[in-house]
Amino acid sequence: MSQETDAVLQLLGPHEERILTEWLQEAGANASRTTEAGRRAMRSDAEDMLRNLRDGLQAGGDPEAFQAAPWSGLRGTLEALSRSRAAQGQSAGETSMFVLAFKRPLFGLVQQELKARPELQMGAVWVISALADRMAQWTASTYQQTREELIKRQQQDLLELSTPVIKLFQGVLAVPMIGTLDSSRTQVVMETLLQRIVETGSRLAIIDITGVPMVDTLVAQHLLKTVSAIRLMGAECIISGIRPQIAQTIVHLGIDLQGIATKASLADALELAMAQQGFTVTRSR
Repeated sequence: MSQETDAVLQLLGPHEERILTEWLQEAGANASRTTEAGRRAMRSDAEDMLRNLRDGLQAGGDPEAFQAAPWSGLRGTLEALSRSRAAQGQSAGETSMFVLAFKRPLFGLVQQELKARPELQMGAVWVISALADRMAQWTASTYQQTREELIKRQQQDLLELSTPVIKLFQGVLAVPMIGTLDSSRTQVVMETLLQRIVETGSRLAIIDITGVPMVDTLVAQHLLKTVSAIRLMGAECIISGIRPQIAQTIVHLGIDLQGIATKASLADALELAMAQQGFTVTRSR
């Protein structure tokens, strides 16, 4: 442990309460918009960070090697702080500013306690600055990763919600498609539909593409792959929503849909499905 690191460590223990108080003041914990629960949470976060900072220094942690083992506890605390604040909707900047706010009380202690040792003052200031900067960088990167994971999870949830598999009646399922049909969405549709076929024992699936704005070669390939997977499960498929423009596009592209039942509307597909299942619909007075 260097003299500068040891000097910073000696400042943390005896002055912990002062550091915490000034840190929270600098971070705005006493602002009128901050609730009592918010102040308690900020103090708890500051206490955890200060404790792990002290442990890292005692273990011989080098501020230049923040990813080393001595700083594992501090990194874990910063990650938990970033994830918690990201979930609450706070920005990465707000989290980083909270971390950087502990510089001021420590700089004040260095100026006061080491004034008789000017050769250590600049070194101690450098140690504090290096640690604070790396801590802030770690919170920012963790925050970014958390937000990306949240966005991906939300996108997946929306993807699943946008491709529901509906049981129309015994033995018949329907999948209304709305929007662009790409590879990832096709994969979700296929997995969900095949799972529902197994669960319900259905023998017929209707894929309705009325809400698909455009059918090109790629979309047609996705549809054909889905139909092939359905047939491998022992079921059959009807594609509905074949509008005149889509029919012309399919013919123009030379896409072969032979052997696949197609209908202009979902109502027509439902009528065909009921006929194939042996159902007859009659109007009762």
